[in-house]
Amino acid sequence: MQEVEKDYMPFASDEPPRWLLTRLHPPAILETGCIGPICAGRVGAEMRVRKTMSQAKNRRRIALAGGQWPWWSLVWLLVFPAVAWAQLDFERPPIDYHKTPVHDPVARLQQKLDSGQVKLAYDSEHGYLESVLRLLEVPVSSQSLVFSKTSFQLRKIDPARPRAVYFNDAVYIGWVQNGDVLEVASVDPRQGTIFYTLSQTPTDRPEFVRDRGQCLTCHASSRTQGVPGLLVRSVFTAPSGQPILGTSTYTTDHRSPLRERWGGWYVSGRHGNDRHMGNLTVRGRREAEGADLNLGANCTDLSRFISVDPYLVPTSDIVALMVLEHQSQTQNRITRANYECRMATQYDQMMNEMLDRPAGYQSETTKRRLAKVVNDLVDYLLFVDEYSLTAPIEGTSSFAREFAAKGPRDRKGRSLRDFDLKTRLFRYPCSYLIYSESFDGLPEPVKSQVYQRLWDVLSGKETAPRFAHLTPEIRSAILEILRDTKPNLPDYWQASP
Repeated sequence: MQEVEKDYMPFASDEPPRWLLTRLHPPAILETGCIGPICAGRVGAEMRVRKTMSQAKNRRRIALAGGQWPWWSLVWLLVFPAVAWAQLDFERPPIDYHKTPVHDPVARLQQKLDSGQVKLAYDSEHGYLESVLRLLEVPVSSQSLVFSKTSFQLRKIDPARPRAVYFNDAVYIGWVQNGDVLEVASVDPRQGTIFYTLSQTPTDRPEFVRDRGQCLTCHASSRTQGVPGLLVRSVFTAPSGQPILGTSTYTTDHRSPLRERWGGWYVSGRHGNDRHMGNLTVRGRREAEGADLNLGANCTDLSRFISVDPYLVPTSDIVALMVLEHQSQTQNRITRANYECRMATQYDQMMNEMLDRPAGYQSETTKRRLAKVVNDLVDYLLFVDEYSLTAPIEGTSSFAREFAAKGPRDRKGRSLRDFDLKTRLFRYPCSYLIYSESFDGLPEPVKSQVYQRLWDVLSGKETAPRFAHLTPEIRSAILEILRDTKPNLPDYWQASP
């Protein structure tokens, strides 16, 4: 038998060492944005483990290469014949991303189409776009225009013909002039973001076709927290629409300085003396490095740059863009917390069976793993490290008014959807996605920890410096809003802080 370094196989004990359990839940994987571990041949290895597990445990120590080895050494040899970690494991159980049935808004709409309960209307200018927006309750005012070639329909996108993106809390629609399909993303409460296309060719039986992997080339990476998800990318763009590689490129959210946002996007709205990368094209790396951001600043009329006639509205509202950035990365973190919990639970179940532990036992490694994603999600929900605006933000459409009107509101008329737009995005910095189906769909072990962590912060028990932006008045207001508007809060939330 090949000699193994003693640091990695200290077989003096009948109990598995910490490093073996860590291999099953490697903390380093979490740091890189991966949702969980996977080893080469894991499925086959797991089957071999289960087949020999009871025999190994009964014998406790097994004969191997002429010596006596503890039973769990066989687990090591079977599960880790060659240690190799892939970044993502959502295509296998327990996630089984492509095979598990989904119930996202688009899937539900397709069921209604198939039953004849509703119909899609087609028009020659926009195809099925307006009908899809109406049936999925996606506001036209959310229109955001992106001219960088960052879609698979890139040949039909350039600064003169930007792609239009529309969204609500759970659905995202992409429309391209003379495009072959509508690009659709829809959030399933359990499986996260699901991608579809809808042919723009008129038919009696329109069908949203689920993507089987093409979209995940860009939409499942460290930029999306290692899960199938969405991102707003900012990159200097050439007049052709091609991103200028080798220059500044960012995945942006509510923490990003405005100077890093919206490269390759059109932006309509006022933002005072702050600057962004939108409304600009550059010719090469040198011009990008010295780009004059004043040229795209405080634009309220996009007809300076493009013909707005082909679009449903003449805007690419700055407030809608800010919400899109926050929402996409919040949803990614919710999905990641969901996946992490389900995967950690599966590994605990396997190890509990191997070690004769109680069925519901949660390992210390799993506790640390969940604590990490919980802390990350709660920090994000509460806008930790949010960029401080240097001037008021003012949009150019009805988006801000329509968004805020959706509520819900507490007995004092306050809502988590109320904007601030003077020094920060929202008046009460706790994400409205706490009302989403995906948040409610979090597995109980992780959701209960999220609630506990939120309570610790909002009640004032947690006083870490990163929560300094949440003054006692703001914490109290958020707590009161959630008590009045969020069903099924834990009982301890009703206690006085």
